[in-house]
Amino acid sequence: MRKPAIGITTGGRSEEYIKSRHYDAFFSTPAPYVDAVRRAGGLPLLIPSGEDDPARILSLLDGVVVTGGTDIDPAEYGGDRWNPHVLPADRERDRGELGLLRRLLDEGETPLLCICRGLQALNVAAGGTLHEHIPDIRDEDIHRNEAGLWALQEVQVEPDSLIAGVMGLTQLHTSSGHHQAVKAVAPSLRVTARAADGIIEALELPGHAWLIAVQWHPEVTAERDPSQQALFDALVAKALERQQERVPG
Repeated sequence: MRKPAIGITTGGRSEEYIKSRHYDAFFSTPAPYVDAVRRAGGLPLLIPSGEDDPARILSLLDGVVVTGGTDIDPAEYGGDRWNPHVLPADRERDRGELGLLRRLLDEGETPLLCICRGLQALNVAAGGTLHEHIPDIRDEDIHRNEAGLWALQEVQVEPDSLIAGVMGLTQLHTSSGHHQAVKAVAPSLRVTARAADGIIEALELPGHAWLIAVQWHPEVTAERDPSQQALFDALVAKALERQQERVPG
């Protein structure tokens, strides 16, 4: 039996993850996502932005991780495109990821872990909206440090959630680095964690085989924090179950 194949979405070609004198466009993803999937026993496969046939992609995969990245174009959720704090969108990535997520939501079987932008994309794909900039709605921004980078943040998790069962905790210390947040929650999704300021930090989909979306970045601390690595471990374990169910005979 092969290792479960876990698709990991990449940044869009315009997102500046890599600097090179030879090229100015890339499909790439930060290494900690790949490392966390490998530690969990999965086979990481990168999904470049722009694929227009989600069904064909999903036929090759046993699970999916939708990663962080730049802001989603506010046009996708009826937001304010002129907010000066909105980062440049990659429309190719928006179209590809939202299409992939809608297929995953309709299918309801492929294990899915959405991280940061991934949570926001999930909410938009399911019909929800976003706050374009947290400092516009909160006096204090606890979700990034002064340099706009990682902040250690407490998150309270609903005791009866899938996340609580997977991580074994209802109070978490998470690495956070986002400036946007869920505004209107999509009707089908359930809020399962919040930060101290009330910002939504996790979503789940009741009735889905296995779906967890978190606003923080578990991959950043997963190597040294077993509770964060547990999200990837559980994803891969569920993906293995699904792989075995799909084997004929």
